[in-house]
Amino acid sequence: MTEKKINPVNQVSHAFAQEGALAKAIKGFSPRQAQTDMALDVAQAIDKQSSLIVEAGTGTGKTFAYLIPAFLSLNAKKPKKIVVSTGTKNLQEQLFHKDIPLIKKALASNAQVALLKGRANYLCNYRLAQYQNSRGQLDAQMLQDLVKVKTWANGTQSGDIGELVNVSEDSSIFPFVTSTLDNCLARDCPDYEACHLVRARQKASDADIIVVNHHLFFADMALKDTGFGELIPKAQVMIFDEAHQISDIASEYFGEAFSSKQLVDLCTDVLQVHRSSLTDVKQLGLAAEKLQKTCQEFRLLFNYDPERGNWREKYKQIQFQQKFENLKIDLDFLYQVIKLCVSRNEAIDNCFDRAVNLLAQYDVMANVEAYGMSFWYETTPRSVVLHQTPLTVSDKFSEVVKESGAGWIFTSATLAVNNRFDHFAQHLGLQNAKQLMLDSPFDYQRQSQLVVPRYLPQANDKNRASKLAELAQPLIKASKGACFMLFTSYRVMHQVAEILAENIDNPLLVQGKMAKRKLLEQFVEQDSAVLLATASFWEGVDVRGDKLTCVIIDKLPFASPDDPLLQARCEDARRQGGEPFSQIQLPQAVIALKQGVGRLIRDVSDRGVLVICDDRLVNKPYGETFLKSLPEMKRSRDINNAAKFLESLS
Repeated sequence: MTEKKINPVNQVSHAFAQEGALAKAIKGFSPRQAQTDMALDVAQAIDKQSSLIVEAGTGTGKTFAYLIPAFLSLNAKKPKKIVVSTGTKNLQEQLFHKDIPLIKKALASNAQVALLKGRANYLCNYRLAQYQNSRGQLDAQMLQDLVKVKTWANGTQSGDIGELVNVSEDSSIFPFVTSTLDNCLARDCPDYEACHLVRARQKASDADIIVVNHHLFFADMALKDTGFGELIPKAQVMIFDEAHQISDIASEYFGEAFSSKQLVDLCTDVLQVHRSSLTDVKQLGLAAEKLQKTCQEFRLLFNYDPERGNWREKYKQIQFQQKFENLKIDLDFLYQVIKLCVSRNEAIDNCFDRAVNLLAQYDVMANVEAYGMSFWYETTPRSVVLHQTPLTVSDKFSEVVKESGAGWIFTSATLAVNNRFDHFAQHLGLQNAKQLMLDSPFDYQRQSQLVVPRYLPQANDKNRASKLAELAQPLIKASKGACFMLFTSYRVMHQVAEILAENIDNPLLVQGKMAKRKLLEQFVEQDSAVLLATASFWEGVDVRGDKLTCVIIDKLPFASPDDPLLQARCEDARRQGGEPFSQIQLPQAVIALKQGVGRLIRDVSDRGVLVICDDRLVNKPYGETFLKSLPEMKRSRDINNAAKFLESLS
């Protein structure tokens, strides 16, 4: 008698039905056809291990539409290991701590699920022991934080530093008590058996479903390419949520990076070894301190404010070339001194390996004429990172997908441009993937208005900020706060914030004044608050109901023409006879705008006004591409109409 095969399609349909598992587990659940359609296609892609691209409009319920078929597939005779990758650590935590437990309960599943983060999120016992015995390099605040870390370390099971609520997220202590790929001693570490990262990886290795984030996924993929990475165990199914981000992230990890921070970290660790166990080698301390000083001098050549720019152009300037060559001279000298100490202990051997790798990375960044690459830099207040990024990853990524034989599922609320997936699919070499586009279930005509105001000054006009603030005031008053103003530039954001502070009584929350999470908490808690923010608030922010009824966007979010990676991609498109604006700049801006627009209507009962302060939406031929990609909202050019609509909501 043959064993009856479980039909995954029937199981999925039943889970989403009126009397199904979700309806029994979730109060108020009602079936949505778009959600069921997506779930059935995901189930098929998992079963056949094929590729699928899905744009699921806001409100489709895409999280359950991929998680339910993932869990049900584990009931098959040969269950598949599944990796779910999200855009941010916050979304990763929400999936693991909120959505997955609910689904496990609804399906009565005993599947093993693991949360895996990058190594910088885990306490390193070895480095903690090193630095608590040698405190010369720590200031008063860092010493206070070190005491808190040590107390927590005695009781933690996971070693996940996210548990440390009493230490600031950006505390300077974390680099001293976590490891990097460079300074990890791996199997040579005396604390290897108790290593939190190793244990987290082991849990992931044993799990049926592993929840990661895009940066970790691609960092691991890039490492596997060189034969080192085994962070994410080999899986048969990969599911990417917020997939619109992965083209740029993949480019970053398929490239190379070289930072002055890596050099400074190496020097810090060499000085630590010198002070604790190799005091007889005076040259170690001298060489490390000399390289540290040269790193500081190299950073000082760049502007004080953090920026991104073209490294090829900078390298042509004599002062940059000379300082960069000084880095090589001092790094080489440190390498020669470390070489004399090899085999004296594991820590100095690790420093030697890092010096060798850094010399090789240096040579990559000095070869600025390499073909098919963008060379660019970015600065933080203390360091400089040089990048060599491939202009396209389509060949490499499509090869990985093909060779894996796995199912690859990509979903987001914003993948299509002008109702087509060409931009997303071509960038990743996914032209053969099945495509599915699902509209949002929301009634945008009834729930919202889109306003494009008339007579606004041009983007570079000195009166632009005052006009934006003037336009916003009646809308803020009508919505009683509950308003987001999203900007494409910090400068304009701060100018508008200054003007509004003098003219309205509402609490003003401005990005940069506090952590993003804290800013959002205050926005929800404070009645009538107005939040002013830039790029990072255009996506991944979920404020529902009457807490947010008005979103004002200052202009169409075209990437800065000075962005070095964009410049290089445009140049490459031109060389191949393409049209950079329509192929690269326009699709990027459309997807970014769709993300910003998606902040407004988050639920069937939400209502509100979207104001886009950019005439190009109606005056330029390409404006039609933007409008076709946005939800079908009721349109107006009259701010007074919008204010009346907002007043009617209260």
